[in-house]
Amino acid sequence: QKMPPSLPATINIREPRWDQSTFQGRAKHFFMVTDPRNLLLSGATLEEARRVVENYRAGTVPPGLTEDQLWRAKYIYDSAFHPDTGEKMLLIGRMSAQVPMNMTITGCMLTFYRTTPAVLFWQWVNQSFNAIVNYTNRSGDAPLTPSQLGTAYVSATTGAVVTALGLKSLTKHLPAIIGRYVPFAAVAAANCINIPLMRQRELKLGIPITDENGNRLGESTAAAQKAIFQVVVSRIGMAAPAMAIPPVIMNALEKRAFLKRYPYLNAPLQVGLVGLCLVFATPLCCALFPQKSSMPVSRLEPEVQAGIREKDPQLETVYFNKGL
Repeated sequence: QKMPPSLPATINIREPRWDQSTFQGRAKHFFMVTDPRNLLLSGATLEEARRVVENYRAGTVPPGLTEDQLWRAKYIYDSAFHPDTGEKMLLIGRMSAQVPMNMTITGCMLTFYRTTPAVLFWQWVNQSFNAIVNYTNRSGDAPLTPSQLGTAYVSATTGAVVTALGLKSLTKHLPAIIGRYVPFAAVAAANCINIPLMRQRELKLGIPITDENGNRLGESTAAAQKAIFQVVVSRIGMAAPAMAIPPVIMNALEKRAFLKRYPYLNAPLQVGLVGLCLVFATPLCCALFPQKSSMPVSRLEPEVQAGIREKDPQLETVYFNKGL
């Protein structure tokens, strides 16, 4: 019985397993990252994955470790520990909690949209959850102060609630189906407020930009704007199918005798439909733009361009991490 050959210590597990320049590669990566089953893993399993990853990075390869096991450990590790600080992340802030949490909150927003207190309550729950997610997945070298966090949280919640109530009052005279889309408009508006506010420091000071090999070239606010725009688009995209498709189905179902006979099935059905949309929409919308985004040097601020031209006059493109 021969031992299987030991794995080479040269696999780059800092990068995703699949080619990130293609949509398909990014989608495979995010299906792994957002897999809700990761929430059920025990503390011991997480620690074991962390040990494998840290040992491997340090150059120690345990005998008999296969490449699949190594990647599995990497994705478990990434699902629970912050990439920059290495701290274990809050359970509900992790990417793997996105589908179950959003499914419950969105389902409830779509079910209880008829009364003002319900609208207020569910928009508040949703923005509180968003604040936790944005804080948990923040970029490592731009820590947020509690006061910035508080401002962003209050502004986004106010923005969402004001939009929801404003639209709700406008839809009184419109067909019922339109009223069902109020929660989506409120969520889209809140995302446009919440994400830039949560990341205001990046907009003021810029985010790190690098060349293709990861050498840091400075900070750019133009890159920060592009990164935040992409995240807003993919977050709204994530919410869209889950908030656009179920209302049409539910509207049709509510006219049938079935739901009139079993009205208590309304919420579970709504949550289930939303879940089905989110399982696919979450990873696919995360994959819309490469995590390592890029832009031409000519689009950067003049002073940043000048700095880069001095170091490397030939450089055409810079790269940056867009965040999630």
